[in-house]
Amino acid sequence: MESWATSGGDLHLDLSAGRARGLGLRAALEDALRTAARDGRFAPGTRLPSSRALSGDLGLARNTVAEAYAQLAAEGWLTARQGSGTVVAERGTPAAVTAPLAYPSRPVARYDLTSGRPDVSLFPRSAWLAAARRALTVAPHEALSYSDPRGRIELRRALAEYLARVRGVRTDPERILICAGYTQGLRLVCGALGAQGVRSVAVEEYGLPPQQRVIAAAGLSTVALPLDGDGARTDLLAGTGAGAVVLTSAHQFPTGVALRAARRSAAVAWARETGGLIIEDDYDGEFRYDRQPVGAMQALDPERVVYAGTTSKSLAPGLRLGWLVLPAALVEPAVRQKELADGQSGVLEQLTLAELITSGGLDRHVRRCRSHYRRRRDRLVAALAERAPQVEVAGLAAGLHAVLRLPPGSLGEDELLRQADWLGLALHTMSFCRADSAPPLPDAPPALVIGYGTPPERDFAGALDALCTLVRL
Repeated sequence: MESWATSGGDLHLDLSAGRARGLGLRAALEDALRTAARDGRFAPGTRLPSSRALSGDLGLARNTVAEAYAQLAAEGWLTARQGSGTVVAERGTPAAVTAPLAYPSRPVARYDLTSGRPDVSLFPRSAWLAAARRALTVAPHEALSYSDPRGRIELRRALAEYLARVRGVRTDPERILICAGYTQGLRLVCGALGAQGVRSVAVEEYGLPPQQRVIAAAGLSTVALPLDGDGARTDLLAGTGAGAVVLTSAHQFPTGVALRAARRSAAVAWARETGGLIIEDDYDGEFRYDRQPVGAMQALDPERVVYAGTTSKSLAPGLRLGWLVLPAALVEPAVRQKELADGQSGVLEQLTLAELITSGGLDRHVRRCRSHYRRRRDRLVAALAERAPQVEVAGLAAGLHAVLRLPPGSLGEDELLRQADWLGLALHTMSFCRADSAPPLPDAPPALVIGYGTPPERDFAGALDALCTLVRL
């Protein structure tokens, strides 16, 4: 028996569950009211209908409702107030249990110099809003329904042209899959590889720690690939037993070196000979300053390289927009993984990004950002040269971060982090970026990975002051 109470506010009460357990009408009503109050569906202070109104709504005797109210009031679930009727009683709530986070929360510091984050104050709000208006004006109604898990065709077409022009990627819209940033993209590829029997993935000796957790979550193990001045030692891939490798070839994170041509060729040759796969993480390929742009590895062999890109550095991480350019044989397996993950990415953001690309707005924004970050980089280098000349600065030709190598005898990395916290600085050390599967580090001077994109302009001078103080300790 089920109905709506229409006096004193609508209440939905389902007596059928109690009746199915053999309860009488009064007991079934008590059970329904008690469950609604206990589960929070009827919030404390909710006014219940009068016994006369509720009995009429549910087709029960008025005494049945009055007796149910009285019983629940005696139990403390309801409160009868003179002149105010019957309301749901206040009740205590269990204290929240704070469990340790599996992934550390973002540091709370006055100056954020952690790597991998752009200056989100540069986000082109006006251009984005204008692109959104234009995109929504012309979007077909069906665009707002369930659609192709690969993403909207408007964005896939725009990306195919943009990536070919800007990064030298060779593809067509049918082989592009839109995802929620690089993290999801990597998870989709690893899921597809695991389903095909791959058991381990080679990663660079230094890289982004979250990617190792993503790979592990897909049931795959990792093996570390050594680095030197020419980038990852791809000539050693054959001895790893890995079925895939993740490379930041255009701008290695965090060392900043570009993978040399011979190493690129060696990686592609390994993939062809073994049936392996290269996952190319082009995380900040738009930002280069003192060198010609390095094209994507994907162009060397589109059937053996997955190209992964994102708007996280060029626009903002909060958009959660990324893309995979897939070999033909991996399209269907990756799409199945996407369907299982979330079905499809947000359509409005896709349509807006497509419009921003085709209108030239993204190119204009990236050029502005490139100039901004180059000025930031130059200020960082000048400050260190003047106030901490003993510090070696590397990885400056591109990207949003630099590596600071401190001289022998400097504080260790753990102590540097403690002092940084005291100075109000959030930053990363090189050890933070070291792969779990890498061999133990030999004794070496400490190094810091400094992201110079995040602090707002008003705080950048203060951040440089604090950093120079730290590296002089």
